[in-house]
Amino acid sequence: MELVCPAGTPASLHAAVDAGADVVYCGFRDATNARNFPGLNFSRDELRDAVRYAHKHDVHVYLACNTYPQAGIEYIWQAAIDDAVAIGVDAVILADIGLLRYARDRHPDARLHLSVQASASNEEAIKFYHREFAVRRVVLPRVLSLEEIRYLNHRIPVETEVFAFGGMCVMAEGRCSLSSYATGESPNMNGVCSPAAHVHYEERDDMTVSRLGDFTINIYDQNEKVGYPTLCKGRFRAMNKSGYLFEEPTSLDVTAILPELAEAGVTALKIEGRQRGKAYISQVVSAFRASLDRISQGQLTTRSSLSTLSEGQSDTTGAYRRSWQ
Repeated sequence: MELVCPAGTPASLHAAVDAGADVVYCGFRDATNARNFPGLNFSRDELRDAVRYAHKHDVHVYLACNTYPQAGIEYIWQAAIDDAVAIGVDAVILADIGLLRYARDRHPDARLHLSVQASASNEEAIKFYHREFAVRRVVLPRVLSLEEIRYLNHRIPVETEVFAFGGMCVMAEGRCSLSSYATGESPNMNGVCSPAAHVHYEERDDMTVSRLGDFTINIYDQNEKVGYPTLCKGRFRAMNKSGYLFEEPTSLDVTAILPELAEAGVTALKIEGRQRGKAYISQVVSAFRASLDRISQGQLTTRSSLSTLSEGQSDTTGAYRRSWQ
């Protein structure tokens, strides 16, 4: 299976390539990608240099242009597609059907992948994107079980890519309204969840309070590790109980089920984390490279060594095994 790895900066891209990535995905420094944070992403010249470096090491580069254009400024997204193709990326990752049509008409030879933000999770939807826009690969939402993925792979004419490690998203794969409600900015429209300009922390007695805009997201005692305040991972009081109402802090990690994913026909494994530093990228990519290499040598079981990098130092296989059913 192809190992698709994140890069939020040129340094992270180099780290991913050097650690054994088959593919690195990144975005331009604007609202066209869903990780539009200050200090992240690539200029046109940086992407050109990154593609040269990656290709020198037989590694592909995918450009994420996976947010939804706003009326009247569609040209920003169209320019991202044009420039990515001109630079020579190996695929463009898109979600919006208007952009898919633009890319297919303007660049008929470009390889197009369907972003997880399109939330295509059934046979009919995936075949539609393949038929209308010649999409070659779909990034599947994190709501499908192994059996459902296996079922799809026997019935669709495209490759499938699934998430393998990193943050979970309980909303419709990034199309979240909670962040927009609290800050006016959301992942799918502005490329940012819980923007840093709205984040602040307060010391209250022996507690640390994390806030997003006008909202208290969490209160930590002095022995707890303080997390970044995103609404879906906050602690709230509901029905006279306090706890993680939407999602507990935990990370997806499929190391234990890599052989099962391969057997289900998965083409590529996607590591989440373009906002992470190069040390994190290097450690995660190296661990997955080693696990995949062991499997290719016939060792069908492998253990994760990444628990210290997981949110809350806990991990899950998410919906793949659906242990709650």
